[in-house]
Amino acid sequence: MKHPSFRLLLAIALLLGLTIPAFAAPRVGEPAPDFSVVDTAGNTHNLADYRGQMVVLEWTNHECPFVIKHYQPGNMQNQQRLARETHDAVWLTVISSKPGSQGHVSAARADELTQSREAYPSAVLLDESGDMGRAYDARVTPHMYIIDAEGILRYMGGIDSNPSSNPEDIPEATQYVVAALEDLAAGRDVAQPVTRPYGCTIKY
Repeated sequence: MKHPSFRLLLAIALLLGLTIPAFAAPRVGEPAPDFSVVDTAGNTHNLADYRGQMVVLEWTNHECPFVIKHYQPGNMQNQQRLARETHDAVWLTVISSKPGSQGHVSAARADELTQSREAYPSAVLLDESGDMGRAYDARVTPHMYIIDAEGILRYMGGIDSNPSSNPEDIPEATQYVVAALEDLAAGRDVAQPVTRPYGCTIKY
């Protein structure tokens, strides 16, 4: 569903005989879409702020069983620590659920979830408008992206290769995000730069 502000702009444009360009889907190998989103502490984050560092984006919804699959046994937290401590990456967890929908939380509640799950993001971004999510064509939770130090999108897709909600399936899956981080750290092209994301539909 389109955001109300988008619908209003579209209606005005139609009355004036104008057109509004849609968000272009991001492409691996091209500059990642910029964003300006506030985190749970009230700080604004822009992609340009992180030039020189690798950035991992994780779309989340704490009520989604596919998200729970990776948080409950600690798989997501382990990947957050790996990215930050081993690869010196910035890990931004993004919540794009609109107010009143599943997964939407206040800043305080988001911080409670981070603490209770012992999660390890650099920050949690509150994308209530959905603008950031739409710019990245994020469709499900978790939907994962990796941006290199030059701001180029290097990976987008699923966290792993097993599209189930069962945590017992994690050990058998190819961990796409981990593999992509290792490829980039070694100076290689990402072997699988685009994969199929799976999870719960983002509630724009």
